[in-house]
Amino acid sequence: MYPPIFPVIKSSSACRALLQNGLGELRFYQFGLAPQNVSKPYAVWSRVFGQPYNHMNQVPNTDSFTLQIDIYSDSAETSRSVAVAIRDAIEPVSYITNWLQESRDPDTKNYRFGLQADWIVERA
Repeated sequence: MYPPIFPVIKSSSACRALLQNGLGELRFYQFGLAPQNVSKPYAVWSRVFGQPYNHMNQVPNTDSFTLQIDIYSDSAETSRSVAVAIRDAIEPVSYITNWLQESRDPDTKNYRFGLQADWIVERA
């Protein structure tokens, strides 16, 4: 019922190089759980959609998910670099389906890069 997004990002040396803080913590959070004033860059993910792959003659053996990933940083270049690292980490196990809006928040001045990915996850 949960996509393996965190272990995939954590296993990527490029993602760790860009998102790991000095204490070894990965700045990759489920949406709404990033600490207040977290250092940048960081990324958040949320499940936009999910469903079991139903069969007529058996219980589902896979689940599918659509995830949204948003990267926040102090510069457009950095947010794009993190997006490339995340893309390279997850494309072997999922499908990038959309490049979302790239923007800059007028209040915080944070740059944001968004993407969506679809996952098909076999049940254990």
